[in-house]
Amino acid sequence: MLKLEDSYLHKGQRRGLINTLRKKGIEDEAVLDAINQIPRHFFFDSALLSHAYEDKAFPIGEGQTISQPYTVAFQTSLLQVKPGDKVLEIGTGSGYQAGILYCLGAKVHTIEYNEALYERTRRFLPKIGVKVQHYQGDGSLGLPEKAPFDKIIVTAGAPVVPKALLEQLAIGGTLVIPVGDRKSQQMLRLTRQSDKKILRETFDNFSFVPLLGDEGWE
Repeated sequence: MLKLEDSYLHKGQRRGLINTLRKKGIEDEAVLDAINQIPRHFFFDSALLSHAYEDKAFPIGEGQTISQPYTVAFQTSLLQVKPGDKVLEIGTGSGYQAGILYCLGAKVHTIEYNEALYERTRRFLPKIGVKVQHYQGDGSLGLPEKAPFDKIIVTAGAPVVPKALLEQLAIGGTLVIPVGDRKSQQMLRLTRQSDKKILRETFDNFSFVPLLGDEGWE
């Protein structure tokens, strides 16, 4: 693993990334500030280090990627995290998104399907001061034993909205999830307005790795 050094060069590159995100339409200053706090290069292997602050997704092993910063910013902005919110993240991956949520003041519970990624990230995030609750298992089923959640964010493409996740939303809670086929998904925001009423909003199309599990892809 890389030496965890955040130099003036890295900080300057992050400011450049923030400017890029603003130009692409990201207006949530709290989200931009959280992205500015988390050194994205910490999540990269040496061979890809020079690309850490490009607005692109990159592989992290195990067939997974660290998401494009614009995607992270867009999805996190839709979630509208408030300090103290209890947030469930489906798909820990590199841990970068969990770090952004932590910087926003959320109480983060994050679940990863892939055991190797789970072990890697569980050990890594505390080293950079990110404190979240880690779980390994089928994220498409959520974490019923820890429900309800104020916010749920799914960082993998689902074929449908998992019923289990909707059931674990608190009244007034929000689920942000990309839904579609394996190549392209539409970003959805679902807000539980009452026990039986869900407000559904649709946004841009994105391309995520597939959500695996009983309520995801086989």
